[in-house]
Amino acid sequence: MAAEPTREWSDEQLKSDDLPKKDIITFIQDNAAHSFLGEHKLLGNLKNVAKTAKKEQLIIAYNQLFHSKRFKGTEPVEEVTEQVKAVKIEEKPKEAKTEVIDEGPPKYTKSVLKKGDKTNFPKKGDTVSCWYTGSLEDGTVFDTNIPTAARKKKQAKPLSFKVGLGRVIRGWDEAILTMSKGETAQLEIEAEWAYGKKGLPDSKYPFVRFFFASL
Repeated sequence: MAAEPTREWSDEQLKSDDLPKKDIITFIQDNAAHSFLGEHKLLGNLKNVAKTAKKEQLIIAYNQLFHSKRFKGTEPVEEVTEQVKAVKIEEKPKEAKTEVIDEGPPKYTKSVLKKGDKTNFPKKGDTVSCWYTGSLEDGTVFDTNIPTAARKKKQAKPLSFKVGLGRVIRGWDEAILTMSKGETAQLEIEAEWAYGKKGLPDSKYPFVRFFFASL
């Protein structure tokens, strides 16, 4: 049996913003038993785990690992054998699923109303500017940055934000990365990538519709 690992960080260091979640996840994945990782939902690709795991949960898992001493190699041989068999049988399906999760399931549909230049596509972190109108399934407009009064149009400014960083709803983040300069598109975004099942207006409608014009 391998020697018991030593603590890498103190409680104060664990809570510090200077310690990335990925470092804690890597340590736990390298040293914890398979069943421990499963219970704390820390199995799988590092990038995917980091997306879903909260820092507080990781700190709890880190401390429980040393308290319970459920380190790698402490599981019964029979249990490990069964896990190895399962991995061999499901190896290819799991790899395929990981790729889909990494890219994100499709939670919106996009219809191009006016083609852009098909050259200038934004990258994650780029600042984009756009005009938009949001409506419900029945056509009710609930949000827009396009002025209706002619005298206000000269004063109006497009919405600007850094795309792909979670500054807006995920449906926008994902879809706008596929739009080139000058493109106009209609997006139908499901609740999960819009305002959530409990948020308005998704509590009444399965999706919201946006008309986007990128600048």
